[in-house]
Amino acid sequence: MEVLAPDAWRARRLAHERRVDGWVEPHLARRRAGERHPVEDFLFTYYSHRPAQLRRWHPGAGVVLAGASVDELGRDYRAEPAGVTVDAAAVRARRATSIDWIRTLLTRTAARPAQLGCFGMHEWAMVYRQTQQEVRHDAWPLRLSPADTAAVVEERGVRCSHFDAYRFFTAPARPLNVLTPTRERQHELEQPGCLHANMDLYKWAYKLSPLVPSELVADCFALARDIRTLDMRASPYDLAALGYPPVRIETAPGRAEYAAAQREFADRAAPLRERLLAAI
Repeated sequence: MEVLAPDAWRARRLAHERRVDGWVEPHLARRRAGERHPVEDFLFTYYSHRPAQLRRWHPGAGVVLAGASVDELGRDYRAEPAGVTVDAAAVRARRATSIDWIRTLLTRTAARPAQLGCFGMHEWAMVYRQTQQEVRHDAWPLRLSPADTAAVVEERGVRCSHFDAYRFFTAPARPLNVLTPTRERQHELEQPGCLHANMDLYKWAYKLSPLVPSELVADCFALARDIRTLDMRASPYDLAALGYPPVRIETAPGRAEYAAAQREFADRAAPLRERLLAAI
């Protein structure tokens, strides 16, 4: 095992906490004020990982922290002669089914070619045939009228392979999708060009904690945060007042802009997916 001296691991912990504070503190301030942000708050409300959990640092399996105590680090740790380490065997035993499921998903996703032809229509399918009062982010206007928004969906079609996006489609939008994603088909359908599949690397990283280092979890969070920005810029919502100019996927230049960004995110996600698989 790698042994980290007290100064070394405490410096890593402090750097992680400071990095995460830049994301967490504005979210907590908005929560105290009763405010909601459709982009910056999404990762804290959609995913189950709480801000305090994201902020908590773990070195990952195979690392011994000299001068640490089990009480300081928690139940998933055990004492070694040289210090304290993650009790990897106990965590693996408790989460064996979940770890195997995540490994299969990541492996199969990585093996597929990236598909870049969806153009973010999943967000449009989530408001299809709804009024302004019915949409999820009702505090923010749609860029087009409900009728024109529906016309874009019907003209472009929907090619969504991700179940956790598809499950938020409106009922009349679901038959318009070329696929019928289910939780059971997730291993079969996920592909590395999908924004939501790449955003979910954050979920798989925190579900593998404390077996993976918190720096990896934070790297996945940073990617997911940037993906969410594109997701909402390409959505039917008008968020220009928040500083998010639209990616107008209803136009040919907008679709080209979206596909180029989607490719960049796929390229950023690939090494993170490999790091998670290596950790497993």
